[in-house]
Amino acid sequence: MTAARSPYFTPKDDPLALLTLAELRTLEARAAAALPPHTLMARAGAAAAQCLVDAMEHDADTRAQPVWIAAGPGNNGGDALVMAERLHRAGIGVRVCMPVEVKPDDARWALDSARAAGVPIDDRPPASFDGFGWLVDGLFGIGLSRPLESVFADIAACLTRRARASGRVLALDVPSGLDSDTGAPVNGGEAVRATDTITFIGAKPGHFTSRGRDLTGRLFVATLDVETSAAPSVVLSAPALFGAAMPPRDNATNKGTFGSLAVIGGDTGMCGAPVLAARMALYGGAGKVHIAFLGEGFPPYDPLHPELMLHHVDGFALGKMDALAIGCGMGTTDRAKKVLDDVLKLDVPKLLDADALNLVANDDALASAVAARGAQDDPCILTPHPLEAARLLQTDAKAIQSDRIAAARQLSAHYAVIAVLKGSGTVIASPDGRVAVNPTGNAGLAIGGTGDVLGGLIGALLAQKLPAYEAALAGVYLHGLAAQTLTDDGIGPAGLTAGELAPAVCTLINRRFYAEHARS
Repeated sequence: MTAARSPYFTPKDDPLALLTLAELRTLEARAAAALPPHTLMARAGAAAAQCLVDAMEHDADTRAQPVWIAAGPGNNGGDALVMAERLHRAGIGVRVCMPVEVKPDDARWALDSARAAGVPIDDRPPASFDGFGWLVDGLFGIGLSRPLESVFADIAACLTRRARASGRVLALDVPSGLDSDTGAPVNGGEAVRATDTITFIGAKPGHFTSRGRDLTGRLFVATLDVETSAAPSVVLSAPALFGAAMPPRDNATNKGTFGSLAVIGGDTGMCGAPVLAARMALYGGAGKVHIAFLGEGFPPYDPLHPELMLHHVDGFALGKMDALAIGCGMGTTDRAKKVLDDVLKLDVPKLLDADALNLVANDDALASAVAARGAQDDPCILTPHPLEAARLLQTDAKAIQSDRIAAARQLSAHYAVIAVLKGSGTVIASPDGRVAVNPTGNAGLAIGGTGDVLGGLIGALLAQKLPAYEAALAGVYLHGLAAQTLTDDGIGPAGLTAGELAPAVCTLINRRFYAEHARS
């Protein structure tokens, strides 16, 4: 079974529409009305079959082994049955498990076709999967409204064990049990962990955020030749969204060209966080970087980077800076509150992180001051992790994680800010309605100080005159990509330190945005 052109693709460096359930239903209905019956299901099953054939061609161990396919009672099961028929007709051994017969008309058509082709169909899984090369999850796709249960939960658990143990689990559309809009398991239940997923018409937000990144595995997208020209409500971030905003680096530039950033924080005994942020700002391309400490006992200079200029916040001219990053290690004392209040009055682009977020969450006047900046078309950037976001929205972290995209939108709207909701699949939301999910990053970032480094990087980009939304997109993308690059080189994920990210980011920026200029 071969094709001149694969009916699917893998996401690369271009922005990718992430289609919500509502958007998909509209597209499906429009396409179905314009096509002969069963066309979309036939295309989906054929694309899934080709995807698996291509995978088997690159994996000699599975070429001679049969494929086991779990088919659910809905249209996802119908896609699985079409896939099974295509593989069977191509001479590939296949066995279908269908605990409950499919019900929708399209899926009944697929069942009749599979039976007519002689596809073997069981109603229970085998005692062992050892004889099968690939397992396929075709139980449930998008729109599932209740947790997996009974035999479907048992099959899901078997698929997950296989994925963790020896791999080769392909999910159709989304791993069963995963909410395609949120990336969280449906209603707090369980979801299949796949090693690969082929999704139909377009990628979904849930593939890239919350638990979706881990459960989806490697993603392939089969558009089924369905037109998706309307502007999506959510996109996958990519360099094309922010690369044009990176400043040119002509030979006649100087340090003033690339802006001055002040990192504000570091109460007594907490000077490490702003130092990490400031070091990152140097590597992120800012022309001049200052640290304005709130506390006492800070060092006279940074031995590793004497380029940094260290001051006490009192008497330092923050208003002359091109950008401000405030919050790391600043504490939540009355003194810190006064500094933040003063900073919010300045007409300077600013990022708020860490303790600055906690101060805003607990003080209505500060919250109003943040919102006022956005009302003046000068939105702050807020970079909360889920617990900080929960404080800002007066809820709990579980609620934030249950729908990260909705939470980021709510933060952005309530505070009139660029909201950067950190975590697996960081969500960036703008008050004008733009929402992006970041595809980079890994477990190497799960260590203290990486959030400070991110704040310093975004601050450096603000100082270089990137608009706030583009600065947030670029900082998050490059921060995560640095962790991936270091991991590829064996420096992580375990034991990767926050300070190691800065030089890696510097290398990425120069290679991706300035390599051609350097050669000219």
